[in-house]
Amino acid sequence: MATELLQIEPAELRFVFELKKQSSCLVQLANTTDHFIAFKVKTTSPKKYCVRPNIGIVKPNDKCDFTVTMQAQRMAPPDMLCKDKFLIQSTVVPFGTTEDDITSDMFSKDSGKYIEEKKLRVVLISPPSSPVLLPVNGDMKHDPSNEIYVQKDRVPSGVENIPPPCKVSDEVKGLEPAQDMKEDREDEDIVPRQAENVGDMKPAKDDMQLNLTNESEELKSKLSVMDSKLRVAEVTITKLNEERHRNTQEKDLLKKELEVLKRQINTKGSQAGFPFLFVCMVALISVAVGYYIHP
Repeated sequence: MATELLQIEPAELRFVFELKKQSSCLVQLANTTDHFIAFKVKTTSPKKYCVRPNIGIVKPNDKCDFTVTMQAQRMAPPDMLCKDKFLIQSTVVPFGTTEDDITSDMFSKDSGKYIEEKKLRVVLISPPSSPVLLPVNGDMKHDPSNEIYVQKDRVPSGVENIPPPCKVSDEVKGLEPAQDMKEDREDEDIVPRQAENVGDMKPAKDDMQLNLTNESEELKSKLSVMDSKLRVAEVTITKLNEERHRNTQEKDLLKKELEVLKRQINTKGSQAGFPFLFVCMVALISVAVGYYIHP
């Protein structure tokens, strides 16, 4: 395709480099065509930079901006030279396409679609008041103007004033990391890694929600089964308690009946014999009668 899909400004990413400070660079994409253009940003150092947004749609004859933020670094690169690169891919998409419709397949060259790729290199710039080494005729020398500021910051006791820690601005917070790319040392071509974008993450979220729904339904079914088992157990315990109470009552009745029977047996035994006094009287009468009959 002879027509350029997107015009990119600036042609290189320039960051003001300061130790332990973040630095941002604004990039503008201009769509001069009559088509909807989808873009995707990749980098060779995804852990070092954040891009917001890293994908998007540029409407016909419209512009779109994205911000690249370099994370705070603890060490300066040699000679302030940076080999990091960015790759901006763009392709024509159907009319009315939104960011949610963007997938990684849109930027795949295997599909036969035209994918426009533009590379941006990273340039590090020293801040005006930073005591960094400046290259002069191949030799590294200190900037004399910076030495004055360093001397002013020193305390007479010999202890240097430590500047307060820099706060991260609200604009920098929440930036999304750019996607991975590999750098070929021989021809310095950029080979992008496969990374998930916002459109690809939605099915994963739907799957997670579906799994959570299924798990909640399984838990509910298990809880209902447990409730039914508990109810059956409560009914069984109630029946056992009632039977125990009945058995106790029957046992008490049997004890009472045994006591009554014992009393009846004792009463009958006492009624079956003759009293001792009665026996004595009968004996005396018998003796007297015998004496009178046989004098």
